[in-house]
Amino acid sequence: MTEKIDPALPKVELHLHFEGAAPPAFIRGLAKEKNLDISKIFTEDGGYAYRDFWHFLEVYEAATSTLQSPEDFHRLALAVLEDRAKDGVVYAETFLSPDFCGGGDVSAWREYLHAIEEAAAIGQRDMGITLKGIVTAIRHFGPEKSRQTALCAAETRNGFLTGFGLAGDEKMHHPKDFTWAFDCAREAGLRLTAHAGEWGGAQSVTDALDHLKVERIGHGVQSIDDLALVDRIAEDGVVLEVCPGSNVFLGVYPTFADHPVAKLRDREVKITLSTDDPPFFRTTLVKEYETLAQTFGWTEEDFRAINADAARAAFCDAQTRDRILNIVEGKA
Repeated sequence: MTEKIDPALPKVELHLHFEGAAPPAFIRGLAKEKNLDISKIFTEDGGYAYRDFWHFLEVYEAATSTLQSPEDFHRLALAVLEDRAKDGVVYAETFLSPDFCGGGDVSAWREYLHAIEEAAAIGQRDMGITLKGIVTAIRHFGPEKSRQTALCAAETRNGFLTGFGLAGDEKMHHPKDFTWAFDCAREAGLRLTAHAGEWGGAQSVTDALDHLKVERIGHGVQSIDDLALVDRIAEDGVVLEVCPGSNVFLGVYPTFADHPVAKLRDREVKITLSTDDPPFFRTTLVKEYETLAQTFGWTEEDFRAINADAARAAFCDAQTRDRILNIVEGKA
């Protein structure tokens, strides 16, 4: 019999796209306020509508077109934090892109960042959630754009903005094309992650590790197709930000039972669990835990261990890490 997982179990979420976590009703409301017609991106029941991963990217960018000011992003941050609170999240990291927040201009980016930070402070005070930001270059926007993004990140690094990453279409460009941006971010003291092994195969994970020198991989699940790589990931302590529901919804794997998250964990790879773009994939973190428990027989003890690994892999200061660890391990 499958153990019932307490929905209030304290959780750590490390792979969350900020705009991708926007509730559809929130985006529709903004579109109405601004007289924007983006009705084609919604289904009849009010969700997001798209055909495949590449169409998803187009719909994602259409949704973000409603976010036009720092105040919009402040409101979005509060909406995202409220949803995380419902899932029992006590610590989250979210991917932010200056390309969507001020068009890549550093001065404008500072205003957007300040608005999001103010919301994060409210989330900490009123909801008990710690939120950190990871500046993310968009792969299909190209290497030159990533340099501008890295400079924005380097110039605004602070206690809230602690990481740098790469997201977008894995089939465009090679990780080595982004080494300048990652070197810049590393020199600024930012922690590093990159999307790989979601669509680009196991080789894309190897390339991200070799060329970008990241300590975490977003998704990384296709590494299971190269067991030597899996052993390398485990031995080097590279952490995978796994989003099972996202992978199944988009067809990377046909079902949860086919998903390699349990096999990776059995081979001593440190995995974390996240929702990626939850409203787009009709999921919540509570739903993910319930499905994983039913599929693999994982217990609350398993999830506590996974969340402890996530806390240790978090891009935050030692004091925050210790506090979050105490919460997820039931010591606080």
